[in-house]
Amino acid sequence: MEYSKLEKNMIEVLKEEQAKLGYRSEKVRLYYPLQSLNRFLGTNFSPEEMQAELRGFCLWAKERLGDIEVSRNKESFCFLLPPQASDFVHGHMGDAEFICDLVRTVSRHGATLEEVLGQFYRHSDHVHVEKAAHGEFDYLVYFEDGKPDAFRYCITEEGGHITYHRFTEEDYLDFAFASRQ
Repeated sequence: MEYSKLEKNMIEVLKEEQAKLGYRSEKVRLYYPLQSLNRFLGTNFSPEEMQAELRGFCLWAKERLGDIEVSRNKESFCFLLPPQASDFVHGHMGDAEFICDLVRTVSRHGATLEEVLGQFYRHSDHVHVEKAAHGEFDYLVYFEDGKPDAFRYCITEEGGHITYHRFTEEDYLDFAFASRQ
């Protein structure tokens, strides 16, 4: 089984958390719906099958992320990551990473859309910027070549603040499709 996409996503989520909140050697809970896990693993498992498969993931990732505990509530899964996972990410994260630059920019009151987009362009020449046609957010922004990351950033300007939500490409497509209905 190929587990690297799931581990990479967990690491990216932890990087974003540490960029926003700072580093602490602590337990972290990450929640994933079954559909997302199936996408990461390239499977079409039932919740029961996924629960069994995730034991293999936990063993595979143990050296880097520690003893992960997995629980399930209907079709959603909770990964309880030990402090070792936070420590691992912190030890492999530089201050010049894109997510750090983006978080620093959007957390500053009065940041402009141009400054936020500037962070994307600072990290790549292959940036896609699209004005949103619906009212859920104002702009869709992402790196066309998936570098430095493959997330879809939904950016909103509201009351002197810039906010963003980020999704995997597939989760964004689900979100965009659902918002059109």
